[in-house]
Amino acid sequence: MQLLIEPCSHCFADTERLYTVSYQQICDRYGKEYTWEVKCAVMGKRSLDANKIIAESLELPLSPEELITESRKIQEKIFPSAALMPGAEKLVKHLHAHKVPRFGRAATSSWVPGLLAPCLDLKTSRHGDFFHLFSHVVTGDDPEVKKGKPEPDSFLVCARRFSPAPKPEQDAVNGVAAGVAARMQVVMVPDERRETALTQKATLVLRSLEDFKPELFGLPAFGS
Repeated sequence: MQLLIEPCSHCFADTERLYTVSYQQICDRYGKEYTWEVKCAVMGKRSLDANKIIAESLELPLSPEELITESRKIQEKIFPSAALMPGAEKLVKHLHAHKVPRFGRAATSSWVPGLLAPCLDLKTSRHGDFFHLFSHVVTGDDPEVKKGKPEPDSFLVCARRFSPAPKPEQDAVNGVAAGVAARMQVVMVPDERRETALTQKATLVLRSLEDFKPELFGLPAFGS
C-alpha cells in the first residue's frame, strides 16, 4: 500500500506557527493583526492567492507580490528553526523500515527570485535525513499542478507518480477538501482552535500523529 502525506503540513513540521510569526511582523508595521480568521482562509492556498487575500482582508498597503517578498525575507531567517511535530519521525521511519512507498506532497509554492533558497529547503534544512526518507516530493509550483487546494490537483499528481499508480477509493481544511475531492482517505491533525464542523470531512481526526495507528489503514502496526 502506498501512502501520500504532506511532510511540511501542520501535522509534520511546525511551519504554520512560523508563517503566523512572519505575517504578524509585517502587520505590526501597519497596526494590523494577522487574525485566526485570515489565517484559516489562506491555509493550503498557493502563495500569490494567499497573499492577495491577506493584503486585501487586512487592508495592507502592499501588493500581493510585495507581501510575498517581505514575508520571505522574514521566513528565510525563521524557517530553518522549524521542528518536527510529535509522532512524525516515528511514523515515517516505520514506513521506511517496512518499505511502504511514501510520497510527499509539500505545500510549498513558488519562491521569489532573488531570495536565498526555495521555501521547502528552508523548512527542511534541519531535518535532511528525515525528508530524504520520502520517495518523492511534489511542490505547489509543479507544472502539473494547475490549481492549488482545495482543488485536488496536487494529490492526483502525487498519486499518478506512484509505481504502480494507486486507484483512490475515497493540512488544513483546504487540504482535507483537496484530499476528499481526490477520493482519498484523509487523516487530519487540526489546530485545536478549529471548529469541529470543519473537520467532519476527514476520514480520521487525531490530536497528534503519536495517536496514529497504521493498521487502521492496512499498514504494518508499530512494533511489527
